[in-house]
Amino acid sequence: MKFTEMLEQRWRDADSMLCVGLDPNPARMPASVQGRVGDFCRAIVEATADLVCAFKPQIAYFAAMRALSELEELIAYIHERHPGIPVILDAKRGDIGSTAKAYAQEAFEVYGADAVTVSPYMGFDTVEPYLEYEDRGVILLCRTSNPGGRDIEMLQAGERRVFEHVAAMAAQARKDHDQLGLVVGATYPEEMAGVRAIAPGMPFLVPGIGAQGGDILAAVRAGLDRNGRGMIINSSRAVLYASSGPDFAQAARRKAEETRNAVRRARNAVLGTRS
Repeated sequence: MKFTEMLEQRWRDADSMLCVGLDPNPARMPASVQGRVGDFCRAIVEATADLVCAFKPQIAYFAAMRALSELEELIAYIHERHPGIPVILDAKRGDIGSTAKAYAQEAFEVYGADAVTVSPYMGFDTVEPYLEYEDRGVILLCRTSNPGGRDIEMLQAGERRVFEHVAAMAAQARKDHDQLGLVVGATYPEEMAGVRAIAPGMPFLVPGIGAQGGDILAAVRAGLDRNGRGMIINSSRAVLYASSGPDFAQAARRKAEETRNAVRRARNAVLGTRS
């Protein structure tokens, strides 16, 4: 099944646009699982799987702990235990030629991810090797959630700003490669609305709620597609570290359920105004 087909099925069957990010930071992991990153992440997965449309492990956290084998095992575990939930490898790779090809192989063949985040800022030839995997998602950085994103993404380049050029490039490429998506931060709903106008049918990976303070209602109002879905709204730290005690998994579930429900309410409110 293709990445976008998996997403559509989860949006429908789980009635959720929540993605839980798996960013295991040893400085914040509960004492009960210190040194056992795999156990920590699996506990979070089991506690939240029925609430999510996707999981998003961040490769840097695993690499920093020399835990890349645990990352590979974790993705295989999610696929085995919860088939149908897509796994997005948050890697933000960006390079040319044979190096990009190797990064694509890493994401899709080594780790078995269903999608990967990619930086397009060296040009579209850096994206093309990922598109050779026709069933896998490729999610391009567009208008990111961090304040420093304005340094490049908001620059005026002709009639459009840089992030708008990325959105237009992706929308054009999606005519031939239907697994493309965009990263658009919840912290900038005005720009998100502009990206949605350029790319009406494209899935958005939306960081920035939770610890970064993005407003859920504003983001949902800006980012919903014409079918009332289209968003993969990520929460990482707020869910993972809802408790530092032995009840961390139960606390993560409560926070994930609270966030999912807030997204549902926002969606229903927005759709109510459209009718």
